Amino acid sequence: MTVYVALLYSIVLGAGRRVVMNDLKAMAERLGFENPRTLVATGNLIFESEKQPIADIEAKLETAFAATFGKHVDIIVRDAATWLRLAESNPFLDGIGSEVCIRIMRQPLPGEIIDTLARYRRDERMAVVDGDLWVDFGLKASETKLLPALTTKKLGVGTMRNWNTVRGLAEMIERYERASIYEL
Repeated sequence: MTVYVALLYSIVLGAGRRVVMNDLKAMAERLGFENPRTLVATGNLIFESEKQPIADIEAKLETAFAATFGKHVDIIVRDAATWLRLAESNPFLDGIGSEVCIRIMRQPLPGEIIDTLARYRRDERMAVVDGDLWVDFGLKASETKLLPALTTKKLGVGTMRNWNTVRGLAEMIERYERASIYEL
């Protein structure tokens, strides 16, 4: 079995309606994904499945989400090994966990995107690592002009997570892997 991480772009279904994480886990189980778990109530799902193409998993999840919750939501999927590499690649380890964010992309961003986003920057640090955009907002995320520029229209399909969430998901993956060793 392979462990996968699925990140929902949004869990807001409409005015006052959010996806309940137990309903998200139940949806994953109906698709045949095993041992689904969530991290915080912001659309982070980890599960096990037979190895299959990432695009196929994304399509299955997006179709099931629309059927279950009545709204299309972009869902980005990474396998465990790719997620752990992503977590190890943080170029801003000296930053504060809630202020360092990564826009995890479906299609890799070119390094030149930093030049394109330069007009929105103030003091933020940015780096593209393996096609994903890391940003250290430096305690100013609520004041930045950069955050509103990090849209699907400008960058393509992707979703933001802060460093605390990235680390939390990596720790969950490591627990999955330890549990699998003991099951043998």
